[in-house]
Amino acid sequence: MYHVVTGAAGFIGSNLVNALNDRGVTDIIAVDDLRHGDKFANLADCEIADYFDKDEFIERLEAGAFDGAVSALLHQGACSDTAERDGRLMMDSNYRYSKRLLEHCIDDEVHFIYASSAAIYGRSRAFREERECEAPINIYGYSKFLFDELVRRRFEERSAQIAGLRYFNVYGEREQHKGRMASVAYHFFTQYRDTGQVRLFSASGGFGDGEQRRDFVSVEDCVRINLFLLDRPEISGIFNAGTGAAQSFNEVAMAAVNACRRARGEEPLTLAALRERGVIQYIAFPDDLRGRYQSYTQADLSRLRAAGYDAPFLNVEQGVTRYCQKLLERSPA
Repeated sequence: MYHVVTGAAGFIGSNLVNALNDRGVTDIIAVDDLRHGDKFANLADCEIADYFDKDEFIERLEAGAFDGAVSALLHQGACSDTAERDGRLMMDSNYRYSKRLLEHCIDDEVHFIYASSAAIYGRSRAFREERECEAPINIYGYSKFLFDELVRRRFEERSAQIAGLRYFNVYGEREQHKGRMASVAYHFFTQYRDTGQVRLFSASGGFGDGEQRRDFVSVEDCVRINLFLLDRPEISGIFNAGTGAAQSFNEVAMAAVNACRRARGEEPLTLAALRERGVIQYIAFPDDLRGRYQSYTQADLSRLRAAGYDAPFLNVEQGVTRYCQKLLERSPA
């Protein structure tokens, strides 16, 4: 029996493939779109049984080529560019394709764990997996919201596990291909390595310079949640995947800068010192993001904890530091 991972060459998908390999699982069908071929590097150190382009895979799946051969489908593939304005592209990638996978999993009794998003909450100040908290502010968030709504409607039809994970701000290894959509942790690291400075947004949304707050969650923790669910097919539902603690962009910048400083044998600096030295700088908040930006997110973990997930989460200081140390190991100063 195979495990299928869609978005397998992407950020979270490749980390899941790697984690399955660590368990000794290699009967993995990797599904992705490699028109931009650089993502192959995320799978180069992984063991898989086969690879399919996403369009070929869905055609074969619906033609019955994999009937009875798949035990679980970990659906991580999506168009994740929150600035994308092409609604047809977004809905086709994130809603229609996901719907076809869901229908197959219901029909063929395949466990289905899929990537949702905290973008569904928009500028809400409550982050519970409930309809009254959901108000997406871009087409990406809406595409994810609409699929979660479909899952809710089809939930009682399930013949196997259906579990959605609303990822908050994920950072970590294997995201370098994402360009502008890579995490702020990655961007702050590369800015500091290249220029000795990092740039954050100035005051906005009622928050001071760099004090906008997000729930920054390590991809390591996101993978652990996926594996927790994979091991417990009796658990279904939609769950937040964050740390449950909002931290500021200033804290992320401090962690990235100080990880680099420690690697050079330099003492870490406080936020005040980094500002005074001009290491942390603030740029005007972009006009095109006004009304379309989440200045605050913080996952409510009540439902995930009630499902039995009791592992601690890495905070920014721990997770970003570890991440930057790994980046430095691969590309030392």
